[in-house]
Amino acid sequence: MKRIITTLRSLLPLCSALAAALCGHAQINTEQVLRVGRNALYFEDYMLSIQYFNRVIDSKPYLAEPYFLRAIAKYNLEDYAGAEADASRAIEINPFITDAWEVRGVSRQNMGRDADAIGDYEHALQLLPRNRNLLFNLAMAQQGAEKHSAADSTFSRLLQYYPSYDNAYLGRAQLRLATGDSTGAATDIERALGLNPNALNAYIMRADMAIRSGGDFKSALADLNEAVRLQPRMAGLYINRAYLRYSLDDYFGAMADYDYALQLEPTNATALFNRGLLLSEVNANDRALEDFSGVLDLEPDNYRALYSRALIHRAKGNYAAAIADVNRVAEAFPDFPDALWLRADIERSMGHMAQAEATYNHAKQLANAARPAEDASANEKKAVASSDVPEELVSRRFASLLTVDDNADIHEQYNNSAIRGRVQDRNIAIEIEPMMELGFYSSPNELRSNTYYIKEIDDLNATRALRYAVVVTNRAPALDEDIAKRHFSSIEYYNSLIATHTPRAVDYIGRALDFVTTRNYSAAIADIDRAIALMPDYAPSYWLRAQARYHKRQVDRDNPDDNIDPAARRQVAEAAMADILADIDKGIELSPHTAVAWYNKGNLMLENHDYTSAIAAYTKALELKPDMGEAYYNRGYIYLKLGNRREGIADLSKAGEAGIVPAYNLIKRIRK
Repeated sequence: MKRIITTLRSLLPLCSALAAALCGHAQINTEQVLRVGRNALYFEDYMLSIQYFNRVIDSKPYLAEPYFLRAIAKYNLEDYAGAEADASRAIEINPFITDAWEVRGVSRQNMGRDADAIGDYEHALQLLPRNRNLLFNLAMAQQGAEKHSAADSTFSRLLQYYPSYDNAYLGRAQLRLATGDSTGAATDIERALGLNPNALNAYIMRADMAIRSGGDFKSALADLNEAVRLQPRMAGLYINRAYLRYSLDDYFGAMADYDYALQLEPTNATALFNRGLLLSEVNANDRALEDFSGVLDLEPDNYRALYSRALIHRAKGNYAAAIADVNRVAEAFPDFPDALWLRADIERSMGHMAQAEATYNHAKQLANAARPAEDASANEKKAVASSDVPEELVSRRFASLLTVDDNADIHEQYNNSAIRGRVQDRNIAIEIEPMMELGFYSSPNELRSNTYYIKEIDDLNATRALRYAVVVTNRAPALDEDIAKRHFSSIEYYNSLIATHTPRAVDYIGRALDFVTTRNYSAAIADIDRAIALMPDYAPSYWLRAQARYHKRQVDRDNPDDNIDPAARRQVAEAAMADILADIDKGIELSPHTAVAWYNKGNLMLENHDYTSAIAAYTKALELKPDMGEAYYNRGYIYLKLGNRREGIADLSKAGEAGIVPAYNLIKRIRK
C-alpha cells in the first residue's frame, strides 16, 4: 500500500509564474531557481522540477531544501531508493526538517523496510508528537514489521487525538484481521463507513471478510459494486468482481468484467489468465489460447498458463504444441502428477502407446506416494525458493518486459505533455538510449538540451570553417524536405569548392556531414577517408566515420543482397562492426577524455552482447561526465538484464534524475 504524503501542497505555496531563472552556468539565482522548481513540483511536473533542484544542488550543495524537494519529486515518480537517498542527505544537512524524516520513512516503507521506517517516524514524532500522518504511517510500519502490540497502541493514540479519522479505523481493522480478531475488524470497518460512506478500502475489506468468513458472495458483490462506483478505472476491482460473479454463476457478467479490466490494463497477466480459464470453460478455445499465450509473453515461466495452454492444445488436436507445454511443466515440477497424467493422455492420442503407458505408471506412482501431494502453486513457490537465485528472477522479469508491446506513441518523449506528471505510469517501449552522433540538428525538450560537449567539435565550430555548426546528440529530428534541400545545396557548394581549390580536411568533413545528414553513407565514408589521409590525428573524423559505417551496416542488414549467402553476409556484418569499433578506439586513443566516445563504445559492446566491456565503457564515460544520464540508463539496463536489481535501479534513479524519462517507468515495472 502506498502512503501518500498529504502535507505536500502545504509545503509548496504557489509562487509567481515561470520566469527566466538561470543567469548563466557559473552563477545562478538559487532562490529564484528553487522557487520555479517548487512551482513545477506543485503542478506535478516532477521531471522538470528535478532539473531545477539539480541546478541549485550543483551551485549550493550545502542547502538541505533542494535535496528534500527533489526527494518529494522522486517519491511521486516511485523512485523510492532515490527519494530515500535525497531525504537522507537533507537530514544530514539539517536534521530538523521534520518532513524529510517523513519522506524517508514513507520511501522505506514502500520498499518493504518497515523497521527502518519506524525509526524515521519516531524521530519525526519527537518534533511533531500529534502529527496525524506520522502516527498513521508509524502504526502501519509497526504492523508491517509484525510489532502488533506497538501498532495497536499507536492506533489508539491516533484515535484519541483524531476520533473522526476513518483511515485510522481501517488501519486498525487490518491489524485486527492479522491478529485473528474478525469481530473487532468488522466493528472498525463499520465505524469507518459511518464517518465516510465513500471509504473505498472499507468496502474492499468488508467484501474480503464476507468471502473468507463463509463465502457470502452476494454481500461481497454488493460491496465491490460500491468500490467500482468509487474507483471505476481500477482494473483490480473488476478482476475481483469477475471472480464473485463467476461464483454466482453470472458468466456474462464475469466475462464483461475481465474484458473491461483488460481495456484498462492490456498487460494485466491475472486478468488474461482468468479470462482464459473462463473462455476454456465455455469451449471458446481459440480465444482462450490467445489469452494464455498473452500471459506467457508477459511471464514466460507462468506454469499455470503453460499447463492450461497444453489443455487447450490437446482439445484442439495440436498434440506437438501440447506436449511441448506440458513437458516444460513436468521438468519444472517433476513431482506434479497431473502434468504426467496429461502427457500420458496426449501420448495416447498421438498413438505412442508404450510411451503413454510408461508415463501413466510414473504418474500413478507419484499419486500413490506416501507424502501429501502438493499443488502446483506450492511446488512453484518451493522451486523458486530452492533453486532460482534472485538474479535469475530479475533477469527473467526484465526479459519478459522486453517482449511486451506497449503501443507507445513514437512521438511521446518529444512532447512536453509526456514529461509531466507521473511519467512512470506511461508504458513505453524498453530500449537503450541510442548512440551519440555528430550532426547539425537536435531535439531538445524542457528537461535536456540533448547536446553534448566535445572539445574538438567546439573548437571546430569556433573557426566557422563549416557552413553549419556541428552538435553532438542522440536525438536528431526527422529529415524534412527543407532540410534535405539545404544540405543537397551544401553538397553542391563543397563540390565546387573542392574542384576549384586545394581541398582541406575540414572541407571533406563538412561534405561528409552533409552526406550523413542526407543518408548517403558510402559517400560520407569516402570523404572521411580523404580527411583522415590529410589530417590523421583528428579524433572526430574517426568518430564520424564510425557513425557513417554504423548506419551503413544497419542499411545493409535491413536490405540484404539476395545474391550473397547468409554466412557471407554475417561475415561482412562482423567485419563492419570490427571497423566501427576500430574507429571508436582510434578516436579514444587520440582524445581519451571524451565521455561521449566511451558511451558509444558501451553501446557497441552492448550490441555485441559483451556486457562486461559495455559496463566498463559506460563506467568510464561516467567517470569523465558524472551527470551523463544516458550512460546511467544503459548501464542500468545491462544490470537488470544480468539480474542485478539493486545496481540496476540505482543507475536508473540517477538516469531519471538527469532527465531520462523512461527510467522511472522501468523502475516501476521491474519492481512489480
